[in-house]
This record gives sequence, C-alpha cells and structure tokens, in this order.
Amino acid sequence: MRIGLLGGSFNPIHNAHLRIAGEAQEACRLDRVIFIPAADPPHKPLAGDVSFENRSTMVRMAIEGRPDFEMSTIEAKRAGKSYSIDTIRIFRERFAGDDLFFIIGGDSFLEIGSWYRYTGIFRLCNLIVVKRPGCQIINPLEVLPDAVRGAFSFDGKTGCLTHESGTSIFFVAGSPLELSSTEIRRLAAAGADITRYVPPDVAAYISQQRIYH
Repeated sequence: MRIGLLGGSFNPIHNAHLRIAGEAQEACRLDRVIFIPAADPPHKPLAGDVSFENRSTMVRMAIEGRPDFEMSTIEAKRAGKSYSIDTIRIFRERFAGDDLFFIIGGDSFLEIGSWYRYTGIFRLCNLIVVKRPGCQIINPLEVLPDAVRGAFSFDGKTGCLTHESGTSIFFVAGSPLELSSTEIRRLAAAGADITRYVPPDVAAYISQQRIYH
C-alpha cells in the first residue's frame, strides 16, 4: 500500500489541511492518508493551550465520511516532544512492507534543516512537498541543507529528488488556499463565523466548547 502521513498541531484543523491531503493523495496515488495530531510540538508552543483531546476530536470530525482518511493518536501515547523522525520510525516498523510518504508544506521543506535529526527522515520514507502560495521552490536541490544535498540527485523530467537510499521527494503544485490557524483562532475568539475556513462540524464544536474564547 501507499500510505501518506500528515502531521501537525491542527489547532484547529482547517480546509487547507484537507486540501493538502487530497492533492498529495491524488498526485502520488496514495491509498490512505493518516492525520497525526502533535501532542507536544517541538518548534513552537501550542497556542491557547488547547488539549490534545480537543484537537484530535476536531480532526476526527473533519475527516468523517472519508474512509481513505484516518487519524492516529500515536504521539499522545509517547512521552516527550513530538519529533517527526520518531513518529515516522514507528510507522516504518508498523508498515514494513508498504510505501510511506510524509506530507509537508513547502514552507516546512525550506526549514527542514532545523528539524531534529532530519537527515534520518530521508532514509525512512518518501516526502511529498505541497507548494504553497508565497513559497518559491525553483531549484529543489539548491534549497536542501548542505549536509544532505550530495545524497540527492534531481530528475529534470519528473521534477523530483531521489535519495541515495532509494526514497524520493515529490513536489506537488497545491491549489492556492491561503488560510492561517492563527487568524481562524482570532476570528473564533471574536465570535465570528468560521464556517468558510473549517468543516461545519468543526466550527460548531469550537463554538460549543468555547475552545478559543
């Protein structure tokens, strides 16, 4: 099987997250996409101190009715920071015979050199980089950190990068959908209508639970 992994704080999950998952799935013919809410994000504090239970409930609501989308609570079952490499390694062991694809946005790809033990990620799985508005990746090889650039080759026909271990980095031209979790939280706190930005059930849950008030 071809399995996509999409991690994030999902604070809250919104329509751009769902679109990224769908576009990655279509472009790389993924059989499943697993959404992985972070329990303790390593890069920045979780805004609003929203519980893992609330964030995972919103993810579950957002993907309901999509049998090809599912959610994992694996990061809540593990102590310490939610480092991507640790999560990917667990899925690599769990799905030993399957092809894994870690889905990230273009902005995250440009910052991957700051990730914890990032060099090991390329040997564990493929990457799907979904380009986002305002995030230019003209020459993928040049934007890779110096420490790993020599381990990749660029395919001019497909536009993907191939690692010496056999994994690849695929670049997907995502549809423009400029959404910010920060702005959605601000609107929710002000009591504004956010149904344009998140699935209706998620908007109703945020309002009923007064999550961002």
